[in-house]
Parts: sequence; C-alpha cells; structure tokens
Amino acid sequence: MITNSKITAGLEMAQICWVVPDIATAIKFLADTLGIAGFPKEEHVRAQDLDMSYYGKVVAAEWLTTQTHNGSAFIELVQPLSGQSMFHDYLERHPEGGIQHVAYRLPVSDFEQITGSLREQGYAVVSEVDHPIARMAFFDTYKALGVVTEIMGITPEGWAIVRQMEQVKKG
Repeated sequence: MITNSKITAGLEMAQICWVVPDIATAIKFLADTLGIAGFPKEEHVRAQDLDMSYYGKVVAAEWLTTQTHNGSAFIELVQPLSGQSMFHDYLERHPEGGIQHVAYRLPVSDFEQITGSLREQGYAVVSEVDHPIARMAFFDTYKALGVVTEIMGITPEGWAIVRQMEQVKKG
C-alpha cells in the first residue's frame, strides 16, 4: 500500500453527507430529534454550473443541498432532483437515503499528492470539482468503507470561508 504519513497526518475529517429523498424531512428530524439546527435554506445546484464531473464528464444533474456545522464537522444534506450523479446513483441503490460520503480536508498544496496516491491504489474517481476555494475529488471507496471518500484541498481563500462557516454555529 502506498502511504505518505506526512500528508495523511494532515487530513482532517470535515464533513458527513447524507443523500436523502426529502431534504425538508431530514432537516426537521435533525433539528427536532437530535438538536442539530442551523441549516440555511437549501440551495438548488446544477452540476454543470460547478463544472462537476461524473466519471470524467460534466453531465446535466440537479439537486438541493444545505449544510451546517455541528461543532466538530459539517453535516451536508443532498436531495437529488434530476439527471445523473453520484447522489442520484446512491438514492437509486438506497431509496431510503443514508450516508453517501465522508469528506476529509487538507491544504490544496497537498491535494495532488493524496489524490494521486488514491488513484495509484486503484480507487476510481467518481466526481471532481475545481473551485477557487477548494479542489474536490470523490473516490469510490464503497468496498473498503461503504461510502464515497471525498478529499478536499482547501485554498487559502477557502480556509477563510470555512472558518466563517464554522463560526456561524458558534455565534
């Protein structure tokens, strides 16, 4: 196995993403039953607006999403609407919904090294996004972990936004 303890030691679990059939029901349950509140109004997202790839191609896909920070990690909710994406695939296999991916973050300067290592180990890239605030790669780790693994390389500008989002819950 190819590892780089210097880089992997810098990985920080950052987010858990549930793909759900009804985002309003999920928000209500998390708030009313578990006390996890602070979800902003869900956003309508189009994969093509993010230039988000799905097995190497940008395809038409839409979903609703929102996330909050619970003090230790971000909790993201995604409700697929149309098209094809890793979110749609998940809900097709698990109509009741569930945890679809767990995200780990590190500085963008280390992104290529960790994602390159995962590629060398044979983990397929399901989806990728390259934003000014972060580069993201989603790896098919279903057989190893039961979920997709997201690696987020956060840019210096992105760290400022992450810290601001983390403070919203504390404020």
